Amino acid sequence: MGVSLYTSRVVLQTLGVEDYGIYNVVGGIVTMFSVLNGSLGGATSRYITFELGRKDYARLNKIFNVALLTHIILGLVIVSLAETVGLWFLFNKMIIPEDRMNAAFWVYQISILSSLISLTQVPYNATLIAHENMKVYAYVGIVEVFAKLAVVYLLLISPFDKLIFYAILLFLLSLCIIVFYRIYCIRHYSESKINFCREGGLYKDMFKYAGSDLIGNISVLAQGQGLNLLLNVFFGPVVNAARAIAYQVQGAVTQFGNNFMMAVRPQIIKLYASGEIKEMFRLVYLSSNFSYYLMWLLILPVSLEADYILSLWLGKYPEHSVSFLILIFIICLIQTLKTPRTIVLHATGKLLLANVVIGSLLCGAFPLAYFFLKLGGEPESVFWAANITMFLSEFISVFIVRKYVEYDIANYLLNVHFRCAFVTAISLVIPYLVYDRFMEPSFIRLLLTMVISTLSIISTVWVIGLNRDMRQKVVLMIKSKLQGK
Repeated sequence: MGVSLYTSRVVLQTLGVEDYGIYNVVGGIVTMFSVLNGSLGGATSRYITFELGRKDYARLNKIFNVALLTHIILGLVIVSLAETVGLWFLFNKMIIPEDRMNAAFWVYQISILSSLISLTQVPYNATLIAHENMKVYAYVGIVEVFAKLAVVYLLLISPFDKLIFYAILLFLLSLCIIVFYRIYCIRHYSESKINFCREGGLYKDMFKYAGSDLIGNISVLAQGQGLNLLLNVFFGPVVNAARAIAYQVQGAVTQFGNNFMMAVRPQIIKLYASGEIKEMFRLVYLSSNFSYYLMWLLILPVSLEADYILSLWLGKYPEHSVSFLILIFIICLIQTLKTPRTIVLHATGKLLLANVVIGSLLCGAFPLAYFFLKLGGEPESVFWAANITMFLSEFISVFIVRKYVEYDIANYLLNVHFRCAFVTAISLVIPYLVYDRFMEPSFIRLLLTMVISTLSIISTVWVIGLNRDMRQKVVLMIKSKLQGK
Protein backbone atom coordinates (compact mmCIF):
# COMPACT_ATOMS: atom_id res chain seq x y z
CA MET A 1 0.00 0.00 0.00
CA GLY A 2 2.83 2.36 0.91
CA VAL A 3 4.69 1.74 -2.34
CA SER A 4 1.45 2.12 -4.33
CA LEU A 5 0.85 5.55 -2.80
CA TYR A 6 4.47 6.62 -3.27
CA THR A 7 4.64 5.55 -6.90
CA SER A 8 1.33 7.29 -7.63
CA ARG A 9 2.78 10.54 -6.30
CA VAL A 10 5.88 10.27 -8.49
CA VAL A 11 3.90 9.21 -11.56
CA LEU A 12 1.47 12.12 -11.16
CA GLN A 13 4.32 14.61 -10.77
CA THR A 14 6.28 13.11 -13.67
CA LEU A 15 3.40 12.73 -16.13
CA GLY A 16 1.50 15.82 -15.06
CA VAL A 17 -2.21 16.01 -14.20
CA GLU A 18 -3.37 16.00 -17.82
CA ASP A 19 -1.37 12.94 -18.95
CA TYR A 20 -2.28 11.11 -15.74
CA GLY A 21 -5.96 11.65 -16.53
CA ILE A 22 -5.45 10.57 -20.16
CA TYR A 23 -3.79 7.31 -19.08
CA ASN A 24 -6.66 6.56 -16.70
CA VAL A 25 -9.54 7.24 -19.09
CA VAL A 26 -8.01 5.77 -22.28
CA GLY A 27 -7.42 2.43 -20.59
CA GLY A 28 -11.04 2.58 -19.50
CA ILE A 29 -12.25 2.26 -23.09
CA VAL A 30 -10.66 -1.20 -23.36
CA THR A 31 -12.13 -2.12 -19.98
CA MET A 32 -15.61 -1.34 -21.31
CA PHE A 33 -15.23 -3.96 -24.03
CA SER A 34 -14.10 -6.51 -21.43
CA VAL A 35 -17.50 -6.66 -19.72
CA LEU A 36 -18.13 -10.28 -20.77
CA ASN A 37 -14.76 -11.21 -19.26
CA GLY A 38 -16.11 -10.39 -15.81
CA SER A 39 -18.98 -12.80 -16.38
CA LEU A 40 -16.78 -15.58 -17.74
CA GLY A 41 -14.21 -14.96 -15.02
CA GLY A 42 -16.89 -15.37 -12.35
CA ALA A 43 -18.13 -18.54 -14.03
CA THR A 44 -14.60 -19.94 -14.25
CA SER A 45 -13.87 -19.23 -10.58
CA ARG A 46 -17.16 -20.71 -9.45
CA TYR A 47 -16.92 -23.93 -11.49
CA ILE A 48 -13.28 -24.63 -10.59
CA THR A 49 -13.87 -24.00 -6.87
CA PHE A 50 -17.12 -26.01 -6.91
CA GLU A 51 -15.45 -29.07 -8.47
CA LEU A 52 -12.59 -28.83 -5.99
CA GLY A 53 -15.20 -28.94 -3.23
CA ARG A 54 -16.62 -32.10 -4.82
CA LYS A 55 -13.10 -33.47 -5.50
CA ASP A 56 -13.95 -34.31 -9.11
CA TYR A 57 -10.49 -33.79 -10.65
CA ALA A 58 -11.23 -35.23 -14.09
CA ARG A 59 -14.09 -32.77 -14.61
CA LEU A 60 -11.91 -30.04 -13.13
CA ASN A 61 -9.38 -30.39 -15.97
CA LYS A 62 -12.18 -30.24 -18.55
CA ILE A 63 -13.59 -27.06 -16.98
CA PHE A 64 -10.15 -25.44 -16.96
CA ASN A 65 -9.66 -26.11 -20.67
CA VAL A 66 -13.17 -24.97 -21.57
CA ALA A 67 -12.52 -21.73 -19.67
CA LEU A 68 -9.15 -21.21 -21.35
CA LEU A 69 -10.51 -21.66 -24.88
CA THR A 70 -13.52 -19.42 -24.27
CA HIS A 71 -11.30 -16.67 -22.87
CA ILE A 72 -9.01 -16.86 -25.91
CA ILE A 73 -12.02 -16.49 -28.23
CA LEU A 74 -13.39 -13.66 -26.09
CA GLY A 75 -10.02 -11.90 -26.22
CA LEU A 76 -10.04 -11.91 -30.02
CA VAL A 77 -13.59 -10.51 -30.07
CA ILE A 78 -12.61 -7.70 -27.67
CA VAL A 79 -9.57 -6.81 -29.79
CA SER A 80 -11.81 -6.54 -32.86
CA LEU A 81 -14.27 -4.25 -31.06
CA ALA A 82 -11.52 -2.14 -29.50
CA GLU A 83 -9.77 -1.59 -32.84
CA THR A 84 -13.00 -0.46 -34.52
CA VAL A 85 -15.66 1.00 -32.25
CA GLY A 86 -13.16 1.90 -29.54
CA LEU A 87 -10.84 3.76 -31.91
CA TRP A 88 -13.77 5.73 -33.33
CA PHE A 89 -14.81 6.77 -29.80
CA LEU A 90 -11.22 7.75 -28.92
CA PHE A 91 -10.79 10.04 -31.94
CA ASN A 92 -14.33 11.45 -32.15
CA LYS A 93 -15.88 11.67 -28.68
CA MET A 94 -13.19 11.96 -26.03
CA ILE A 95 -11.75 15.27 -24.88
CA ILE A 96 -7.97 14.94 -25.34
CA PRO A 97 -5.59 17.79 -26.28
CA GLU A 98 -4.55 17.52 -29.94
CA ASP A 99 -0.83 17.45 -29.15
CA ARG A 100 -1.36 14.39 -26.86
CA MET A 101 -3.58 12.40 -29.22
CA ASN A 102 -0.65 10.40 -30.64
CA ALA A 103 0.46 9.39 -27.14
CA ALA A 104 -3.14 8.51 -26.24
CA PHE A 105 -3.35 6.30 -29.34
CA TRP A 106 -0.27 4.27 -28.37
CA VAL A 107 -1.38 3.96 -24.75
CA TYR A 108 -4.67 2.65 -26.11
CA GLN A 109 -2.91 0.03 -28.27
CA ILE A 110 -0.77 -1.13 -25.35
CA SER A 111 -3.92 -1.38 -23.19
CA ILE A 112 -5.54 -3.62 -25.83
CA LEU A 113 -2.54 -5.96 -25.87
CA SER A 114 -2.42 -6.05 -22.07
CA SER A 115 -6.14 -6.82 -21.92
CA LEU A 116 -5.79 -9.70 -24.40
CA ILE A 117 -3.04 -11.37 -22.36
CA SER A 118 -4.86 -10.79 -19.06
CA LEU A 119 -8.03 -12.38 -20.44
CA THR A 120 -6.27 -15.67 -21.14
CA GLN A 121 -4.79 -15.59 -17.62
CA VAL A 122 -8.18 -15.81 -15.85
CA PRO A 123 -8.37 -19.66 -15.56
CA TYR A 124 -4.88 -19.78 -14.02
CA ASN A 125 -5.70 -17.14 -11.40
CA ALA A 126 -9.00 -18.88 -10.63
CA THR A 127 -7.09 -22.13 -10.05
CA LEU A 128 -4.67 -20.50 -7.60
CA ILE A 129 -7.50 -18.91 -5.63
CA ALA A 130 -9.59 -22.11 -5.60
CA HIS A 131 -6.63 -23.97 -4.08
CA GLU A 132 -6.35 -21.14 -1.51
CA ASN A 133 -2.66 -20.83 -2.31
CA MET A 134 -2.40 -17.29 -0.96
CA LYS A 135 1.32 -17.46 -0.18
CA VAL A 136 2.11 -17.40 -3.91
CA TYR A 137 0.14 -14.16 -4.23
CA ALA A 138 2.04 -12.80 -1.24
CA TYR A 139 5.48 -13.61 -2.69
CA VAL A 140 4.61 -12.28 -6.12
CA GLY A 141 3.14 -9.18 -4.49
CA ILE A 142 6.44 -8.47 -2.72
CA VAL A 143 8.36 -8.81 -5.99
CA GLU A 144 5.80 -6.60 -7.73
CA VAL A 145 6.34 -3.88 -5.12
CA PHE A 146 10.05 -3.63 -5.91
CA ALA A 147 9.34 -3.85 -9.64
CA LYS A 148 7.00 -0.85 -9.39
CA LEU A 149 9.74 1.13 -7.69
CA ALA A 150 12.01 0.23 -10.62
CA VAL A 151 9.30 1.38 -13.06
CA VAL A 152 9.12 4.75 -11.32
CA TYR A 153 12.91 5.14 -11.43
CA LEU A 154 13.06 4.29 -15.15
CA LEU A 155 10.20 6.73 -15.79
CA LEU A 156 12.11 9.53 -14.07
CA ILE A 157 15.25 9.04 -16.19
CA SER A 158 13.48 8.18 -19.45
CA PRO A 159 14.32 10.35 -22.49
CA PHE A 160 11.18 9.08 -24.29
CA ASP A 161 7.59 10.26 -24.17
CA LYS A 162 6.84 9.49 -20.54
CA LEU A 163 3.17 8.59 -20.99
CA ILE A 164 3.93 5.96 -23.66
CA PHE A 165 6.98 4.67 -21.79
CA TYR A 166 4.97 4.32 -18.57
CA ALA A 167 2.33 2.24 -20.38
CA ILE A 168 5.05 -0.02 -21.87
CA LEU A 169 6.75 -0.56 -18.50
CA LEU A 170 3.51 -1.52 -16.76
CA PHE A 171 2.65 -3.90 -19.61
CA LEU A 172 6.04 -5.65 -19.32
CA LEU A 173 5.64 -5.96 -15.54
CA SER A 174 2.17 -7.46 -15.95
CA LEU A 175 3.46 -9.87 -18.61
CA CYS A 176 6.25 -11.16 -16.35
CA ILE A 177 3.82 -11.83 -13.50
CA ILE A 178 1.38 -13.61 -15.81
CA VAL A 179 4.12 -15.86 -17.21
CA PHE A 180 5.21 -16.81 -13.68
CA TYR A 181 1.66 -17.70 -12.60
CA ARG A 182 1.17 -19.88 -15.67
CA ILE A 183 4.39 -21.80 -15.15
CA TYR A 184 3.56 -22.29 -11.46
CA CYS A 185 0.05 -23.60 -12.17
CA ILE A 186 1.21 -25.99 -14.89
CA ARG A 187 3.88 -27.44 -12.58
CA HIS A 188 1.76 -27.74 -9.42
CA TYR A 189 -1.84 -28.37 -10.51
CA SER A 190 -2.70 -31.22 -12.85
CA GLU A 191 -5.97 -29.57 -13.93
CA SER A 192 -3.90 -26.81 -15.58
CA LYS A 193 -2.64 -29.20 -18.25
CA ILE A 194 -3.93 -28.21 -21.68
CA ASN A 195 -6.22 -30.87 -23.17
CA PHE A 196 -8.83 -29.84 -25.70
CA CYS A 197 -12.32 -30.62 -24.37
CA ARG A 198 -15.02 -31.64 -26.84
CA GLU A 199 -17.96 -31.78 -24.40
CA GLY A 200 -20.37 -29.19 -25.77
CA GLY A 201 -22.46 -29.38 -22.61
CA LEU A 202 -19.68 -27.83 -20.54
CA TYR A 203 -19.33 -24.89 -22.94
CA LYS A 204 -23.09 -24.43 -22.85
CA ASP A 205 -23.25 -24.54 -19.03
CA MET A 206 -20.43 -22.02 -18.62
CA PHE A 207 -21.83 -19.57 -21.15
CA LYS A 208 -25.29 -19.93 -19.61
CA TYR A 209 -23.86 -19.09 -16.19
CA ALA A 210 -21.80 -16.22 -17.64
CA GLY A 211 -24.80 -14.92 -19.55
CA SER A 212 -26.90 -14.77 -16.39
CA ASP A 213 -24.06 -12.82 -14.73
CA LEU A 214 -23.65 -10.42 -17.66
CA ILE A 215 -26.06 -7.71 -16.51
CA GLY A 216 -24.32 -7.58 -13.14
CA ASN A 217 -20.97 -7.02 -14.82
CA ILE A 218 -22.45 -4.35 -17.11
CA SER A 219 -23.67 -2.57 -13.98
CA VAL A 220 -20.16 -2.64 -12.50
CA LEU A 221 -18.88 -1.21 -15.76
CA ALA A 222 -21.55 1.50 -15.82
CA GLN A 223 -20.65 2.59 -12.29
CA GLY A 224 -16.91 2.48 -13.03
CA GLN A 225 -15.65 3.30 -16.50
CA GLY A 226 -19.06 4.52 -17.68
CA LEU A 227 -19.07 7.32 -15.11
CA ASN A 228 -15.40 8.00 -15.85
CA LEU A 229 -16.20 8.57 -19.54
CA LEU A 230 -19.09 10.85 -18.57
CA LEU A 231 -16.66 12.93 -16.52
CA ASN A 232 -14.32 13.15 -19.54
CA VAL A 233 -17.08 14.19 -21.95
CA PHE A 234 -18.45 16.87 -19.59
CA PHE A 235 -15.29 18.12 -17.85
CA GLY A 236 -12.12 16.83 -19.59
CA PRO A 237 -9.01 14.87 -18.50
CA VAL A 238 -8.16 16.99 -15.44
CA VAL A 239 -11.32 15.77 -13.67
CA ASN A 240 -10.42 12.22 -14.79
CA ALA A 241 -7.12 12.74 -12.98
CA ALA A 242 -8.99 13.72 -9.80
CA ARG A 243 -11.07 10.55 -10.08
CA ALA A 244 -7.93 8.47 -10.74
CA ILE A 245 -6.28 9.87 -7.59
CA ALA A 246 -9.38 9.13 -5.50
CA TYR A 247 -9.52 5.56 -6.84
CA GLN A 248 -5.78 5.14 -6.23
CA VAL A 249 -6.27 5.90 -2.53
CA GLN A 250 -9.44 3.81 -2.45
CA GLY A 251 -7.59 0.89 -4.06
CA ALA A 252 -4.79 1.08 -1.50
CA VAL A 253 -7.20 1.26 1.44
CA THR A 254 -9.55 -1.50 0.24
CA GLN A 255 -6.70 -3.86 -0.69
CA PHE A 256 -6.83 -5.45 2.77
CA GLY A 257 -10.56 -6.05 2.59
CA ASN A 258 -10.30 -7.45 -0.94
CA ASN A 259 -7.56 -9.90 0.10
CA PHE A 260 -9.71 -10.94 3.07
CA MET A 261 -12.64 -11.75 0.78
CA MET A 262 -10.35 -13.50 -1.73
CA ALA A 263 -9.51 -15.98 1.02
CA VAL A 264 -13.14 -16.34 2.13
CA ARG A 265 -14.66 -16.86 -1.35
CA PRO A 266 -13.46 -20.46 -1.99
CA GLN A 267 -14.47 -21.50 1.53
CA ILE A 268 -18.06 -20.26 1.08
CA ILE A 269 -18.40 -22.03 -2.27
CA LYS A 270 -16.89 -25.28 -0.96
CA LEU A 271 -19.23 -25.27 2.06
CA TYR A 272 -22.22 -24.85 -0.25
CA ALA A 273 -20.96 -27.62 -2.55
CA SER A 274 -20.69 -29.99 0.42
CA GLY A 275 -24.17 -29.05 1.70
CA GLU A 276 -23.01 -27.34 4.91
CA ILE A 277 -25.45 -24.42 4.60
CA LYS A 278 -25.53 -23.46 8.30
CA GLU A 279 -21.75 -23.31 8.49
CA MET A 280 -21.67 -21.37 5.22
CA PHE A 281 -23.96 -18.65 6.59
CA ARG A 282 -21.94 -18.49 9.79
CA LEU A 283 -18.96 -17.64 7.59
CA VAL A 284 -21.05 -15.12 5.61
CA TYR A 285 -22.04 -13.32 8.83
CA LEU A 286 -18.50 -13.24 10.18
CA SER A 287 -16.87 -12.21 6.91
CA SER A 288 -19.45 -9.44 6.36
CA ASN A 289 -18.81 -7.97 9.81
CA PHE A 290 -15.06 -8.36 9.94
CA SER A 291 -14.43 -7.10 6.41
CA TYR A 292 -16.59 -4.05 7.19
CA TYR A 293 -14.75 -3.35 10.46
CA LEU A 294 -11.41 -3.73 8.72
CA MET A 295 -12.48 -1.36 5.96
CA TRP A 296 -13.88 1.20 8.41
CA LEU A 297 -10.66 1.05 10.44
CA LEU A 298 -8.78 2.33 7.40
CA ILE A 299 -11.43 4.59 5.88
CA LEU A 300 -12.32 6.71 8.95
CA PRO A 301 -8.93 8.42 9.53
CA VAL A 302 -8.29 8.78 5.80
CA SER A 303 -11.69 10.43 5.27
CA LEU A 304 -11.24 12.86 8.16
CA GLU A 305 -7.76 13.87 7.06
CA ALA A 306 -8.23 13.48 3.29
CA ASP A 307 -7.26 17.07 2.44
CA TYR A 308 -4.09 17.00 4.55
CA ILE A 309 -3.14 13.49 3.37
CA LEU A 310 -3.49 14.43 -0.31
CA SER A 311 -1.48 17.63 0.27
CA LEU A 312 1.23 15.69 2.10
CA TRP A 313 1.21 12.92 -0.50
CA LEU A 314 0.96 14.88 -3.76
CA GLY A 315 1.62 18.51 -2.90
CA LYS A 316 -0.82 20.07 -5.36
CA TYR A 317 -3.70 17.86 -6.45
CA PRO A 318 -6.68 18.35 -8.81
CA GLU A 319 -9.87 19.93 -7.56
CA HIS A 320 -12.65 17.52 -6.52
CA SER A 321 -10.18 14.81 -5.39
CA VAL A 322 -11.23 14.96 -1.72
CA SER A 323 -14.98 14.93 -2.35
CA PHE A 324 -14.58 12.13 -4.93
CA LEU A 325 -12.62 10.07 -2.40
CA ILE A 326 -15.19 10.35 0.40
CA LEU A 327 -18.10 9.51 -1.91
CA ILE A 328 -16.21 6.51 -3.30
CA PHE A 329 -15.50 5.30 0.25
CA ILE A 330 -19.25 5.20 0.94
CA ILE A 331 -19.71 2.95 -2.10
CA CYS A 332 -16.90 0.71 -0.83
CA LEU A 333 -18.46 0.26 2.61
CA ILE A 334 -21.80 -0.75 1.09
CA GLN A 335 -20.05 -3.10 -1.34
CA THR A 336 -18.19 -4.74 1.56
CA LEU A 337 -21.49 -5.91 3.06
CA LYS A 338 -22.76 -7.10 -0.31
CA THR A 339 -19.75 -9.22 -1.34
CA PRO A 340 -20.26 -12.31 0.88
CA ARG A 341 -23.92 -12.60 -0.19
CA THR A 342 -22.88 -12.26 -3.83
CA ILE A 343 -20.51 -15.20 -3.32
CA VAL A 344 -23.45 -17.26 -2.00
CA LEU A 345 -25.41 -16.50 -5.16
CA HIS A 346 -22.44 -17.53 -7.28
CA ALA A 347 -22.21 -20.77 -5.31
CA THR A 348 -25.86 -21.59 -6.07
CA GLY A 349 -25.34 -20.82 -9.77
CA LYS A 350 -28.74 -19.05 -9.82
CA LEU A 351 -27.79 -15.54 -10.91
CA LEU A 352 -30.39 -14.52 -13.45
CA LEU A 353 -32.97 -12.89 -11.14
CA ALA A 354 -30.36 -11.09 -9.04
CA ASN A 355 -28.54 -9.80 -12.08
CA VAL A 356 -31.67 -8.62 -13.86
CA VAL A 357 -33.07 -6.80 -10.81
CA ILE A 358 -29.90 -5.60 -9.06
CA GLY A 359 -27.89 -5.17 -12.25
CA SER A 360 -30.61 -3.07 -13.87
CA LEU A 361 -30.83 -0.89 -10.76
CA LEU A 362 -27.06 -0.36 -10.63
CA CYS A 363 -26.95 0.38 -14.36
CA GLY A 364 -29.36 3.19 -13.57
CA ALA A 365 -26.41 5.12 -12.09
CA PHE A 366 -25.27 6.01 -15.62
CA PRO A 367 -28.49 7.66 -16.91
CA LEU A 368 -29.10 9.21 -13.48
CA ALA A 369 -25.61 10.74 -13.49
CA TYR A 370 -26.12 11.97 -17.07
CA PHE A 371 -29.41 13.57 -15.98
CA PHE A 372 -27.67 15.33 -13.06
CA LEU A 373 -24.89 16.61 -15.32
CA LYS A 374 -27.29 17.86 -17.99
CA LEU A 375 -29.04 19.87 -15.27
CA GLY A 376 -25.70 21.53 -14.53
CA GLY A 377 -24.57 19.28 -11.70
CA GLU A 378 -21.03 19.30 -10.35
CA PRO A 379 -18.70 16.35 -11.05
CA GLU A 380 -19.57 14.94 -7.60
CA SER A 381 -23.12 14.30 -8.78
CA VAL A 382 -22.02 11.18 -10.72
CA PHE A 383 -20.91 9.56 -7.46
CA TRP A 384 -24.13 10.59 -5.70
CA ALA A 385 -25.95 8.73 -8.47
CA ALA A 386 -23.77 5.67 -7.85
CA ASN A 387 -24.38 5.83 -4.08
CA ILE A 388 -28.14 6.11 -4.46
CA THR A 389 -28.39 3.03 -6.69
CA MET A 390 -25.89 1.05 -4.59
CA PHE A 391 -27.80 1.75 -1.36
CA LEU A 392 -31.14 0.65 -2.87
CA SER A 393 -29.63 -2.48 -4.40
CA GLU A 394 -28.12 -3.58 -1.09
CA PHE A 395 -31.45 -4.10 0.64
CA ILE A 396 -33.20 -5.61 -2.37
CA SER A 397 -30.44 -8.21 -2.79
CA VAL A 398 -30.93 -9.40 0.83
CA PHE A 399 -34.40 -10.65 -0.15
CA ILE A 400 -33.28 -12.15 -3.46
CA VAL A 401 -30.74 -14.45 -1.75
CA ARG A 402 -33.54 -15.74 0.50
CA LYS A 403 -35.33 -17.09 -2.59
CA TYR A 404 -32.55 -19.63 -3.19
CA VAL A 405 -31.04 -20.30 0.26
CA GLU A 406 -32.92 -20.56 3.56
CA TYR A 407 -31.85 -17.96 6.14
CA ASP A 408 -33.37 -15.53 8.66
CA ILE A 409 -33.51 -12.08 7.00
CA ALA A 410 -34.40 -10.21 10.21
CA ASN A 411 -31.53 -11.85 12.06
CA TYR A 412 -29.17 -11.06 9.18
CA LEU A 413 -30.16 -7.38 9.04
CA LEU A 414 -29.84 -7.07 12.81
CA ASN A 415 -26.46 -8.80 13.13
CA VAL A 416 -24.84 -7.43 9.98
CA HIS A 417 -26.37 -4.14 8.80
CA PHE A 418 -27.59 -2.75 12.12
CA ARG A 419 -24.48 -3.88 14.01
CA CYS A 420 -22.14 -2.33 11.42
CA ALA A 421 -24.17 0.90 11.25
CA PHE A 422 -24.15 1.18 15.06
CA VAL A 423 -20.38 0.60 15.22
CA THR A 424 -19.90 3.27 12.54
CA ALA A 425 -22.01 5.89 14.31
CA ILE A 426 -20.54 5.36 17.79
CA SER A 427 -16.90 5.07 16.72
CA LEU A 428 -17.11 8.24 14.59
CA VAL A 429 -17.99 10.67 17.41
CA ILE A 430 -14.69 11.11 19.30
CA PRO A 431 -12.36 11.10 16.22
CA TYR A 432 -14.57 13.70 14.53
CA LEU A 433 -14.54 15.97 17.59
CA VAL A 434 -10.74 15.78 17.77
CA TYR A 435 -10.48 16.55 14.05
CA ASP A 436 -13.03 19.37 14.05
CA ARG A 437 -12.59 21.15 17.37
CA PHE A 438 -9.20 20.84 18.98
CA MET A 439 -6.32 21.19 16.53
CA GLU A 440 -5.27 22.87 13.30
CA PRO A 441 -4.24 20.65 10.31
CA SER A 442 -0.78 19.22 10.95
CA PHE A 443 1.17 15.99 10.93
CA ILE A 444 0.64 15.71 14.70
CA ARG A 445 -3.13 15.95 14.23
CA LEU A 446 -2.94 13.29 11.49
CA LEU A 447 -1.14 10.88 13.83
CA LEU A 448 -3.53 11.71 16.67
CA THR A 449 -6.56 11.17 14.43
CA MET A 450 -5.21 7.79 13.32
CA VAL A 451 -4.51 6.63 16.90
CA ILE A 452 -7.83 7.87 18.29
CA SER A 453 -9.78 6.44 15.32
CA THR A 454 -8.12 3.05 15.78
CA LEU A 455 -8.79 2.95 19.54
CA SER A 456 -12.37 4.18 19.06
CA ILE A 457 -13.18 1.57 16.40
CA ILE A 458 -11.49 -1.35 18.19
CA SER A 459 -13.22 -0.57 21.51
CA THR A 460 -16.60 -0.10 19.79
CA VAL A 461 -16.22 -3.33 17.82
CA TRP A 462 -15.29 -5.16 21.03
CA VAL A 463 -18.34 -3.91 22.93
CA ILE A 464 -20.95 -3.71 20.14
CA GLY A 465 -19.53 -5.35 17.01
CA LEU A 466 -18.80 -8.80 18.49
CA ASN A 467 -21.23 -11.17 20.16
CA ARG A 468 -20.36 -12.86 23.46
CA ASP A 469 -19.20 -16.09 21.83
CA MET A 470 -16.79 -14.26 19.53
CA ARG A 471 -15.37 -12.17 22.40
CA GLN A 472 -14.67 -15.35 24.35
CA LYS A 473 -12.89 -16.90 21.38
CA VAL A 474 -10.73 -13.80 20.94
CA VAL A 475 -9.79 -13.83 24.64
CA LEU A 476 -8.87 -17.53 24.45
CA MET A 477 -6.79 -16.93 21.33
CA ILE A 478 -4.88 -14.06 23.00
CA LYS A 479 -4.27 -16.14 26.13
CA SER A 480 -2.94 -19.06 24.10
CA LYS A 481 -0.58 -16.74 22.18
CA LEU A 482 0.72 -15.19 25.43
CA GLN A 483 1.32 -18.68 26.85
CA GLY A 484 3.24 -19.65 23.72
CA LYS A 485 0.77 -22.33 22.61
